[in-house]
Amino acid sequence: MSVPDLSGRAVPGALISVRVTPNARRAGLEPGDPVRISVTVVPEDGKATEAARQMLAEALGVAKSRLSLVRGTKSRDKLFRLDQS
Repeated sequence: MSVPDLSGRAVPGALISVRVTPNARRAGLEPGDPVRISVTVVPEDGKATEAARQMLAEALGVAKSRLSLVRGTKSRDKLFRLDQS
């Protein structure tokens, strides 16, 4: 699976809205606002959120440790902030 290039949105302090679909048949990422991310893991114990964070970090070209979850711990609609390096 190839992930779209979202490196143009990789500005420190940027807030990125994400809509996560857990337990999907195939993992994928669709650019837009919000960014739509499908993950194959189940939504328990934050596994789907972590999988989405990993995929978003890969698309942005940054380390996943630079993405902080601002809002949406137990929701499909999430808001990530890109922290300074």
